[in-house]
Amino acid sequence: MDTIFALASAPGKAGVSVIRVSGPHALTAGVEICGSLPVARQASLRKLRSATGEVLDEALVLVFEAGKSFTGEAVVEFQVHGSLAVIAAVLKRLSQIDGLRHAEAGEFTRRAMENGVLDLTQVEALSDLIEAETEAQRKQAAEVLSGALGTLVERWRTDIIRAASLIEATIDFADEEVPVDVSDEVRELLSGVRKDVVRQLSGLEAAERVRHGFEVAIVGATNVGKSTLLNYLAGREAAITSEVAGTTRDVIEVRMDIGGLAVTLIDTAGLRETEDLVESIGVDRAKARAATADIRLHLIAAGDAPSIEVQPQDIVVAAKADQMVVENGVSGLTGEGVPQLLEKLKATLQDMTAGAGVASRLRHRLVLESGLVQIDRALELLDQGPDVYDIVSEEIRVAVRGMSSLLGYVDVEHLLDEIFSSFCVGK
Repeated sequence: MDTIFALASAPGKAGVSVIRVSGPHALTAGVEICGSLPVARQASLRKLRSATGEVLDEALVLVFEAGKSFTGEAVVEFQVHGSLAVIAAVLKRLSQIDGLRHAEAGEFTRRAMENGVLDLTQVEALSDLIEAETEAQRKQAAEVLSGALGTLVERWRTDIIRAASLIEATIDFADEEVPVDVSDEVRELLSGVRKDVVRQLSGLEAAERVRHGFEVAIVGATNVGKSTLLNYLAGREAAITSEVAGTTRDVIEVRMDIGGLAVTLIDTAGLRETEDLVESIGVDRAKARAATADIRLHLIAAGDAPSIEVQPQDIVVAAKADQMVVENGVSGLTGEGVPQLLEKLKATLQDMTAGAGVASRLRHRLVLESGLVQIDRALELLDQGPDVYDIVSEEIRVAVRGMSSLLGYVDVEHLLDEIFSSFCVGK
């Protein structure tokens, strides 16, 4: 494979920037640029020099042996002073060394997968960890990156392969007396896997919500204080407010962290009958967006009923608590009742994520659902006896193949370019 290099830290001016070199010529390149290399995994200061011997920078140099690095290859990292000029000079110097080329987006991580350091679920988790905005997202990504999902899938594969081997042994010796009926063990193995898969599927929607975030739509009549409440929660003037009814006509979104969960608060147009064409479009959009939100926060005037149907997970609060004493009231002007509202919202969100599993992507869902179908077919056919064991075996083989694709072992080449393109260069 080529030896690749790139800036591994964020681009731009910084106190320290990290430049990574990985591949079969990494150590040779390291010696060429800094004269000698420190002992593996023991950082040491070195002067980095141009081809003519000019000092480019004094950097902390780290060496990782093949098999003990992020990529699984020999790696040299230069921790240089993070000026744009230093970074450019060192990258230019590396580009002049024979056998080296600049890395493509996500290429270091792709090599880690190809060298068996990471499986595909861990690659996805690394991407999620880089993108994590909240503590819940960080914890979710870190758990999968540690190998939680990969370990689970490997156990499923082991059990399914064991079931397949038992069935195929029966087929191979069909003309001879087989002293042991394997159907009970096969059924136990497949049923165990099925139970785990169902558990992951049941928690997948919650896990997806943690990963992508929740949507909370603030809904209510015109001039009830929705935009004022949104602005208070956002801590800025995200929405225009006025005494004129129907000021908000489009959907306004604000991203927040509530209880460690990513939440998009949505301010919608006031719900009322109107002959104003533009406002009526806003009302239609408000209803449509509210219908797809995870939670609707119904803001109502004292004594009024909610403008739309209240769903089980919705929250209803009385508006303008600064103007009158109301039970369960909130004010976007003074903040009265806001802490209690946030606690209620936090508790609702935590209830919705209580059953989250480690599978969290649409790709995971599709593979697990397909595998469940194959396992169910195999279990159904198993009850029909040895005459259909060849079909049972094929169903099990398809299930094994599906589980293997979950880890990136087979049939995922069409996914890899898309996945790794989402990584920055240097990761």
